[in-house]
Amino acid sequence: MKNLVLTVFALCLAGGAAAQTTEKTAPEGYRFTDVKILPVTSVKDQSRSGTCWCYSTLSFLESEILRAGGPELDLSEMWIVRNVYFEKAVKYVRLHGSLNLAVGGQAHDVIGGIERYGIVPEEVYPGLNYGYDKPNFDEIDAVIKAYADAVINAGEKRSDSRLTTAWQAGLNGILDAYFGAMPEKFTYAGKEYTPASFAASLPIDMNDYIEFSSFTHHPFYTEFAMEVPDNWNWDKVWNVPLDEFMQIIDNSLEKGYTIAWGTDVSEKGFSRTKGLGIIPEADLEGMEGTEAEKWGKLTQKEKDAALYTFEKPGKERTITQELRQEGYDNYESTDDHGMQIVGTAVDQNGTPYYKVKNSWALAGPYEGYWYFSRPFVAYKTMTVLVNKNGVPKEILKKIGLK
Repeated sequence: MKNLVLTVFALCLAGGAAAQTTEKTAPEGYRFTDVKILPVTSVKDQSRSGTCWCYSTLSFLESEILRAGGPELDLSEMWIVRNVYFEKAVKYVRLHGSLNLAVGGQAHDVIGGIERYGIVPEEVYPGLNYGYDKPNFDEIDAVIKAYADAVINAGEKRSDSRLTTAWQAGLNGILDAYFGAMPEKFTYAGKEYTPASFAASLPIDMNDYIEFSSFTHHPFYTEFAMEVPDNWNWDKVWNVPLDEFMQIIDNSLEKGYTIAWGTDVSEKGFSRTKGLGIIPEADLEGMEGTEAEKWGKLTQKEKDAALYTFEKPGKERTITQELRQEGYDNYESTDDHGMQIVGTAVDQNGTPYYKVKNSWALAGPYEGYWYFSRPFVAYKTMTVLVNKNGVPKEILKKIGLK
């Protein structure tokens, strides 16, 4: 009996020691401390629609209004989406279908849309005229594409190749059916506005906003049309070297300006469940000889499994201009998501990150916000839309702007 008790006692001690060891070596995860967070409006939900470009840019403009001393507003995303969809479909038909006709877009589409059509509050034009309480474009996208294709096909079959005079009215009818008729006038906060006069009442100027990118297939300090499918209107961005590109981001945040961010989140280093984006790299310098040897024998799948555990902060890749260009040229980097960079943070090691507001409702561990490492932003950013007053003056001078 005594021996049995001693044996059980020894097993308990061993179990306790094992538990303590497990606790010591358990993954510590990522712990972030916000450093500087700029004023933002509430997190929205784009739901089942590829309208991130509009949500992120309007969120950026809502922050701009707050920064300028204006009220907290909820601007209508669907007002812009509906108007831009009409323009896109018209251009698609003009090009006989040789254009990407989908709901995707870019930040400049919002700026141009406000300049051409004004803007309205969300409550004036929610754009949900089809029985859903959140955006759902499964049917809308298919119907608009089918209609535009039918117009093209019918025109090409006619002996004179003419289009009817009714097809654009038909397109507007489809858009009004799904989004709702667009008001010419509306009352908001006790005042009557048109969409144009409401836009003019906002304490921001669309001429203050400028887009940048950083690629070597076009000369630096010149403008070029970003060659991505969603740039349907072939609008141009300014091209600057990567180090100056990152300076623009950092200087804007330091001066109190948020950023409309076009990026690529179809990456192994982007985790929805962890709420972060990283570009990890094996720390070969820190490995012992046997560890390095074992690493070299792993398959790429095994290496990826080891790198993308998201257990705790580790070494990340050094991003160069060449690496960034290679990712773009090989289709590894594309413009598949738009968000808003709203501030800076550090992890438990003091490593800097950017805090980003998303439009996927309150998803993730940070309730609608994500943290992205500097290497991720340097590597995977396609474009940034910024207030020109946040751009370093020496960079503005290089592109001929004041």
